[in-house]
Amino acid sequence: MRLGRKTEGVRYRRIILKLSGEALMGEKGYGIDEGVIDQIAEEIKEVHDLGVEVAVVVGGGNIFRGVAASAKGMDRASADYMGMLATIINALALQDALEKKGVFTRVLSAIEMKEVAEPYIRRRAIRHLEKGRVVIFAAGTGNPYFTTDTAASLRAMEIHADVILKGTKVDGVYDSDPMKNKDARKFDELSYIEVLKRNLKVMDATAITLCMDNNLPIIVFNLKKPGNLKRIVKGEKVGTIVKGGG
Repeated sequence: MRLGRKTEGVRYRRIILKLSGEALMGEKGYGIDEGVIDQIAEEIKEVHDLGVEVAVVVGGGNIFRGVAASAKGMDRASADYMGMLATIINALALQDALEKKGVFTRVLSAIEMKEVAEPYIRRRAIRHLEKGRVVIFAAGTGNPYFTTDTAASLRAMEIHADVILKGTKVDGVYDSDPMKNKDARKFDELSYIEVLKRNLKVMDATAITLCMDNNLPIIVFNLKKPGNLKRIVKGEKVGTIVKGGG
């Protein structure tokens, strides 16, 4: 039984928002775009004000990409740990943007870093959500070789989220890159199996399989369009939904 805040007119009461590091850099090409992070914080505040319990998993690709560094010869585990540290920077930036808007926020890190974040403890995370705080999960799973997509799936299971919302630069999942192919076809709905068979870039295979095993829906949507997050939690059809069946 959940003890969280009262919600009205919403379909999803507890959500995980997955943000890539690239989503935070806007058009800069590197680092954090203050305007973009402010807009994301405003979107989160809107759904939080509806009584929705919001958790966020943030990537670090705008600062450091472990896979890319590994490809250039760096030890994969070392590179992945560096990527995890990058997610801490992004989490603290998002926390600052949210708290400037009056939204109480907690950063929970899978790598212990007591001076800047709380250690990740599942029951503590759930309690923060029930008390109306936005929870930002940083440092991925705390293990190398696992992506922040997998971290989002894992944390969603642990906190009993209703859905994973993956914010991207496009308005859903396509059969090819819509930025390169004007004839690319958008899917309104997909099954987990279809995503895996077609190798569609929704989330990595480990994350998709974890969601499939636990029947957790994933909605891929355009985070850059104001109001999309609010429309989704209210039950409107936005983006592409990945779920069982099909």
